[in-house]
Amino acid sequence: MDSDDLGLFGPGSVTWKVHEERILIVAGLRSLYLQALHPRAMAGVAQNSNYRADAWGRLARTATYVETTVYGTTAEAETAGARLRRLHDRLRATDPLTGEEFRIDEPDLLRWVHVTEVESFLSTARRAGLPLTDEEVDGYYTEQRRSAALVGLDPATVPGTAAEVAEYYSAVRPELRMTREAAETAIFLTAPPFPWKLSLPARLGLNLGPPRWAYLGIAGTAFGLLPGWARRMYGWLGLPTTALSADLSVRALRLAFAAVPRRYLEGPLILAAKERAARHAATTVAG
Repeated sequence: MDSDDLGLFGPGSVTWKVHEERILIVAGLRSLYLQALHPRAMAGVAQNSNYRADAWGRLARTATYVETTVYGTTAEAETAGARLRRLHDRLRATDPLTGEEFRIDEPDLLRWVHVTEVESFLSTARRAGLPLTDEEVDGYYTEQRRSAALVGLDPATVPGTAAEVAEYYSAVRPELRMTREAAETAIFLTAPPFPWKLSLPARLGLNLGPPRWAYLGIAGTAFGLLPGWARRMYGWLGLPTTALSADLSVRALRLAFAAVPRRYLEGPLILAAKERAARHAATTVAG
């Protein structure tokens, strides 16, 4: 195996440029608010996971999967994708509107999750201040077709430019609904149970400690970064965060993350990827 394999993307890709941004933690939350508006996708999650009992574990597993596909070797990314496809292959759910049983790996559902995720990553990074040209934006969506292939999608059926993403959202919006499940999920995302180390103030009889206040600010920013049509669908659940204040907040958060030494924010997968890239560059120069 090539010890310097650069994976699906590599250091010259737009994907690496975008995912260098630690602000993407906000993007992940934004994508979950958006995904909850699809009744069929929401049913698939609610009927096949214990996300309420293991919210932080699920978040950690999702983050590890994304890091693996972005920064892992080609073999690591393909192995992670195969594992996810095997999991999805055996899962079924019942449509809350029709009562029909369906597979959760239906292409339409996989495409919805993929598009909302990558669009959230890109738009959040850009609104936080990451300079990207229109060509780079399209390049990111095109590159991310490789990630879509990992979950079992035909890359040709996945939006590969900003214009195609906008067209996709216009086409799928009639399927979206503000359901009870969407409302409950939004409330849960905004005020999830905290790990016990972070919940000590609540255990002492206080409702909000500093970690929860900080998280509430992140959740409000993530919600404010949603497309206007999505915020309007949530209606009364809309947090008092406008698009403008969300832009200001996400820029401030990006600056705050930038002040934290990268060694505290970069895990083994990212460090290993950068080491491989450095070796590859040195070999190229020497050659």
